[in-house]
Amino acid sequence: MPLVMHVDMDSFYASVELRRRPDLRGRPMFVGGATRGVVLSATYEARAYGVKSGMPTTTARRLCPQAVVVPPDFDAYAATSRGVFEIFETVSAGVEAASIDEAFCDIEGALLQYGSPRQVGEQVRALVADEQGITCTVGIAGSKFVAKLASAQSKPDGLRVVADDDIVSFLHPLPVEAMWGVGEATAAKLHRLGLRTVADLAYVPRTTLQRAFGT
Repeated sequence: MPLVMHVDMDSFYASVELRRRPDLRGRPMFVGGATRGVVLSATYEARAYGVKSGMPTTTARRLCPQAVVVPPDFDAYAATSRGVFEIFETVSAGVEAASIDEAFCDIEGALLQYGSPRQVGEQVRALVADEQGITCTVGIAGSKFVAKLASAQSKPDGLRVVADDDIVSFLHPLPVEAMWGVGEATAAKLHRLGLRTVADLAYVPRTTLQRAFGT
């Protein structure tokens, strides 16, 4: 059986900036333009005010006027990304980049060295923290879909292993919005059908979904 590890850096650009600006730790901060453009990455302190990636800077400043705005340094992010991916390659011969700050890794072969999926994940998290000075979240499962959901549900700085026997109990309580590929428009349609959790979706007749979304 395949074993997939999804690793996602926590607030990547913002975390790289905090590494060299430790005075900003614990404070609302986001990376982006000071007066125009969009938010590229925000600390969790800024997210508590509703600031999120892709949001216009003007909106972010209105939501959180006390936030410190840091201009982006893409060279620093690229260098950190290279270091992070080198770490992934120490535990996996099959690393698939999903973006500059996340990847899927085939870790089936790593079990011989590390003993268990959790130990592989903890090794990667420790190396990223020690060598790059930032945190990451890890999800491990038998498929990319479940591994990515596991990491998303464990942020920030967490680890979740979903065994095959636990997939249904893990997935069913999740809101439909948590599913990979379900955006705001699709979620709104599902809500209008009374479908709010993955369990709701699992038990609805396929014909109902076909009428709502087409074949």
